[in-house]
Amino acid sequence: MPRDASELSRRLAREAEAVCRHYLSNGKREGWYWLVGDVHNTPGRSMFVRLQESRKGPAGKWTDAATGEHGDLLDVIRESLGLHDFRKVSKEARRFLGLPRTDPEFVPKPDRLAAPAGSQEAARRLFAISGPIEGTVVETYLQRRGIAHIRHCDSLRFHPRCYYRPDENLPTETWPAMIACVTNLDGRITGVHRTWLDPEGFDRIRLGKAPIETPRRAMGDLLGNAVHFGVADDVLAAGEGIETMLSLRCVLPTMPMAAALSANHLSAILLPSGLRRLYIARDADAAGDAVHAVLTQRAAEAGIEAIALSPRLGDFNEDLHVFGLEVLRAALGIQLVPEDVARFLHTSTVAAE
Repeated sequence: MPRDASELSRRLAREAEAVCRHYLSNGKREGWYWLVGDVHNTPGRSMFVRLQESRKGPAGKWTDAATGEHGDLLDVIRESLGLHDFRKVSKEARRFLGLPRTDPEFVPKPDRLAAPAGSQEAARRLFAISGPIEGTVVETYLQRRGIAHIRHCDSLRFHPRCYYRPDENLPTETWPAMIACVTNLDGRITGVHRTWLDPEGFDRIRLGKAPIETPRRAMGDLLGNAVHFGVADDVLAAGEGIETMLSLRCVLPTMPMAAALSANHLSAILLPSGLRRLYIARDADAAGDAVHAVLTQRAAEAGIEAIALSPRLGDFNEDLHVFGLEVLRAALGIQLVPEDVARFLHTSTVAAE
């Protein structure tokens, strides 16, 4: 009979897959791991549980790649069932294993503290509990903006009831939202951007955003970081808005891109080491002119070639929506350097056929 938590954890580890199937039923097995959204049994793939002992570690250990959290199968039972008293966790684990009841001399693990509002940790948790965009209002919203068949969209997720509070004196509301993760150059999540959406449909005024005062908000550490699509090597396209960069990605699906979320943040975006050429997807306004000047100077100081990509209208999403994919492709074809036309634009032409 086990006398301590470590022995109980070891017994659970011997039945790791059965534990996962029972308490993390929204996940699935892939190879030697069980994949699920998080320890609360949210659908997704951020958390992985090792099912067999290997050189990488013992069975039953899990890590949430989105938040950095980790633990064992006792933690899975505690968090998935929302148990705060460790005696209840022990009782449930023993029930699952078919062991006799006892009053173990366990030292309870502290409950996970709530993340401060607006913090990096709160941002990571929000992204972790959000799900894929396929088949949701997010996918519909992007399609109505002219954005379809985009690649490497792991940076975007959907939350059906994301909190929105107009101000501190008004009650909290919930709206469906597109959740975009903001990451640093190492790929670590430092923040999220929320776009609250109208569940009733798309209109020409709000363009599918929810009928609230500020349907876009970000939280976490944004300065220097961005929403990344693809991993930058020697070429990167950077701009302000998510929809702007996704519009470019419809035409250049293999070119790495980054959305800095505002003109000020675009001016301060961190440039990867090894970057050889930076395309600046500027908006057609005074702020876009200022960003282009600042980034061009920063790139020159770092030995990086900077090239402006200019829309015909206000931004590239407007161009895509008004003129269509082929016109946008032709316009970009005369703005890219020839080797990037062959490398990125021709590839997208073949992929679209």
